[in-house]
Amino acid sequence: MTATAARPGSTGTGGRAERFARPVLLAFLLVAAADLAGLLAGAESVHLIAKPLLMPLLAGYAALRGAPRLLVAALLFGWGGDVFLLADNDLAFLVGMGSFAVGHVCYLTLFGRGEGRGRAPAPLVTGAGYALVLAVFLVLIWPDLPADLRIPLTGYSLLLTAMAWRAGVFGPYAAAGGALFLLSDALIATGIAEWPQAPAPDFWVMLTYIAAQALLTLGVLTKHETKHQPGA
Repeated sequence: MTATAARPGSTGTGGRAERFARPVLLAFLLVAAADLAGLLAGAESVHLIAKPLLMPLLAGYAALRGAPRLLVAALLFGWGGDVFLLADNDLAFLVGMGSFAVGHVCYLTLFGRGEGRGRAPAPLVTGAGYALVLAVFLVLIWPDLPADLRIPLTGYSLLLTAMAWRAGVFGPYAAAGGALFLLSDALIATGIAEWPQAPAPDFWVMLTYIAAQALLTLGVLTKHETKHQPGA
């Protein structure tokens, strides 16, 4: 987004695009609410329709707001993961996890570029905390995971944890989004390991996931637009 487009009353292409951003965001919020309500009500058909719409709407909103392409790519790879994880088989699960992993690489690349533009690096103490939590979680859950998923899940968890740590480079919203993404996938892992689950476990997985992607998007957009303001 250019500085001109950011000014109130701008009539440029950026200004016209931003007028469509609010309806797209509203559509995302309505679909998210429908998905969560469907999960609470046990309406699987609602979830099957709503879930694949979430990330394209959020990516569209981000694009209309002039987001970095890496953010849009991360959200669309998240959409790929969402779609594949709807299928109930191991191959689809691995492909979906791979799509999410590419999305995390997009986030990590974006966060790395953020550090190179004058932002403070991600604190090492936070990274150490994340590493400790991951290590303890893997030690506890490892014996209960299916043998053929242990290595892929461990590799994915390392990538996700790195993303959650580095997200703090883009401020508190992105940091919270990274942490919630980690929590959401940890809930999925406990389900795979057949640990005791809270009531309506899919609701909690989706609630934390939707909030994570929305907060990551908000964090990146906030920093991106601040950077492009006149005099910034």
